[in-house]
Amino acid sequence: MVPYTRGAEVSRSVAQITEEAKRLAGNGVREITLLGQNVNAWHGAGPRGRQWRLGELLFALAEIDGLERLRYTTSHPIDMDDGLIAAHRDLGKLMPYLHLPVQAGSNRVLKAMNRHHTREHYLDLVARIRAAQPDLALSGDFITGFPGETEVEFEDTLSLVREAGYAQAFSFKYSPRPGTPGADMKNQVPEDVKAERLSRLQALLNEQQHAFNRSMIGRTMDVLIEKPGRRPGQIAGRSPWLQTVILGEGAGRVGDIVPVRIVSAGPNSLAGEPLAA
Repeated sequence: MVPYTRGAEVSRSVAQITEEAKRLAGNGVREITLLGQNVNAWHGAGPRGRQWRLGELLFALAEIDGLERLRYTTSHPIDMDDGLIAAHRDLGKLMPYLHLPVQAGSNRVLKAMNRHHTREHYLDLVARIRAAQPDLALSGDFITGFPGETEVEFEDTLSLVREAGYAQAFSFKYSPRPGTPGADMKNQVPEDVKAERLSRLQALLNEQQHAFNRSMIGRTMDVLIEKPGRRPGQIAGRSPWLQTVILGEGAGRVGDIVPVRIVSAGPNSLAGEPLAA
């Protein structure tokens, strides 16, 4: 329903975005996220009326004093261009995290979803981005049980997940929405089949997320402290890969970026110790 609800996409200008980013940085903001339903389709008016793309905008934002971290979401595979991939390679302020939804691993299902990319295009794109930024954490979106999806086509999704490798992901079973083409398609998948497939998919995705978190144990990283932790004596921050990192409250103040060594990892967070100054 999202495309029908939001209307046509509109791109803010370079000046609007950079001026807002400068105001935020002036107020002490250390990290900003560029948000859009399809953010890498952005093509805002730049100086002298020339259209800029997202990669070029990120390079400009990286020049703003005080801003230390840049992120963007949500992306679409068909709009990942060379300039954006170069930003992942060359910008230290662009965090090594990418949310790149694919939805399914079967080309027939992707076409039925009107996604305009193929399995091969997506996997090739992931390989190109990882060549530019080998330390990348990949996130994605998935839907199980789209109308007409067969067991073999669902297995195509599982194999794509195994090949791409995800640090985290969001997954759902298909829900018909009145007024959308999918709701009127024949061969609706039974609810119990959709749920069983979702359970298998989530088990694989959780396994990959846990493995990615465990790979952080022993690493040192800069953590942006965001807020008090859930328990007394704790403070919570974010790793460059968007994981929550739990620290002792003496690690620093909200807004500080502190060097940390990761000592343990859970399914959804890391625990760290600040390094001595």
